[in-house]
Amino acid sequence: MSGQFSVNTARSSDCLRDHFLLAMPGLTQGIFSHSITYICEHGESGAMGIIVNQPLDLTVKEIFEHLQITARGDFSGMPVMAGGPVQMDHGFVLHRNCDKTWEASLKVTAEITLTTSRDILRAIANDEGPGDHLIALGYAGWAAGQLEQELAENSWLTLPGDSDIIFSTPAEQRLGAAAAQLGIDMNLISGQAGHA
Repeated sequence: MSGQFSVNTARSSDCLRDHFLLAMPGLTQGIFSHSITYICEHGESGAMGIIVNQPLDLTVKEIFEHLQITARGDFSGMPVMAGGPVQMDHGFVLHRNCDKTWEASLKVTAEITLTTSRDILRAIANDEGPGDHLIALGYAGWAAGQLEQELAENSWLTLPGDSDIIFSTPAEQRLGAAAAQLGIDMNLISGQAGHA
């Protein structure tokens, strides 16, 4: 988790910051299949977010071991998410309700922050970090106009983000929980586009 990423903080009236993107059944390729992505930034220059329901075959304990960070607790049962196909060798930590300041953070909302610096991992390992956090490798990114095009093609359903879905709902239930807020059962949506 070295370095930082920069994003344009310009906001537009149709900004999807702090929204979920739910993959429609037609999105069957790779990491986005059956995914729920939390949008951390969206502006004229593009969008970026973190997929929050695709666990890697990797635990936070293994990340700490790789980075030579000594942990106080047992992190062997905490999965690391595949955050997206961009910079999959970089770590991203989504967290909420934390007053501490980190070396490289993007405040998404008053409640949710995205941090990319290693200091937060040391704090989590020492039980001094945010209580609610999700650790991911990689992020999902869209160039200017790309996300809008995918939305026009009905690749995604959008709805306002809900931190309880990210931090209090098991990963395998997050997509269904978000869809239920729209009154939708994702299992009943066809992957075929229909034309009348």
